[in-house]
Amino acid sequence: MELFTEKLILIALFVLIIHSIETLAYAVRLSGVRVRLLASALSLFNVMVMVSRLANMMQQPFTGSLIDSAPETNTFEFVEAQYRMIIGSSTIGTILGILLLPTFISIFSRAIIHLSAERGSIPGLVKKGMNIGYIKRGIGHIHLPKLSYLKGVRLKDIPVQLFFINMIITAVYTIGVLSALYAAIIVPERAATAIMASGLINGLATILLIVFVDPKISVLADDVLNRRGSYLNLKSIAVMMIASRLLGTVLAQLFFLPGARYIAWFTKFIV
Repeated sequence: MELFTEKLILIALFVLIIHSIETLAYAVRLSGVRVRLLASALSLFNVMVMVSRLANMMQQPFTGSLIDSAPETNTFEFVEAQYRMIIGSSTIGTILGILLLPTFISIFSRAIIHLSAERGSIPGLVKKGMNIGYIKRGIGHIHLPKLSYLKGVRLKDIPVQLFFINMIITAVYTIGVLSALYAAIIVPERAATAIMASGLINGLATILLIVFVDPKISVLADDVLNRRGSYLNLKSIAVMMIASRLLGTVLAQLFFLPGARYIAWFTKFIV
C-alpha cells in the first residue's frame, strides 16, 4: 500500500488551509488598529474562520479513515508516518501564512474600510471585490515579507512566558485529534473512548488560549486604539505569537506519540 495517497494529500491540503488562516488571525488586530476599525476587522475575519472550520470538519473523517485503510502488518509505523506528514503540513501552512502576512494586512485593511462603507454587508463587499478594478488593485498589493518589516521589533518587548504558553498550546492543539486516533489503535478495546478524548484535549487547549493569550493581545490592541500603547509594540507581540505558533507545530512532532500513549493510558480510568 502506498504511503503517499490521494487521500493523504487532500487531508494535508485541508490542514494547510486551517493553519494558514489561524496564522493570519494574528494580523487581524494589526489591520483593525491600522484603520481604527477593530470590531469590523474581527467580524470580517469570522468569514475566513468559517472556511477554516469547514475545512476542519471535512478533514476529520478522512483522517480517521487512514486507520481503517491501514495494512494489517506494520500498522503502527504506517499510521504514524502518515500522521507525521499531516503534522508537517500544519508547519507548512503556518509558513504559508507568514509569507502571506504583508499581503493580508494590506488587502484586509482595505477590505475593512469597504465593509464599513457597505454598512456591514458581506454580500455587498463581495460584489464590490469582484470588480475588475478592485481585483487589479488587490494584485498590486501582493508582496513577500521583508526583513524591514521587523524594524523596531525588540526582543525585550516580547513576554517570554506568553511565547512559551502559546507554543505549547499550539503543539497540543495540533496533535489533539491525531494522538487520540493513534491511541485508538494502541488500545483497540477502548478505541471509541480514546477518539472522543480528542474533544477534551482540544477543548482544554482552546480554554487555555482564551484565558492566557487572547485577552493580553486584545488589551494591547485596545491600548493602541485609545492611544495608550504603540502600534510597534502590538506588531512585536504579533510577530512573537506567529513565531511561537510555528515552533509549536514543530514541537507537535515530539508531542505526538507521548500524547497518544497518555490518552491510551488515561482511557482505562474512564471505561
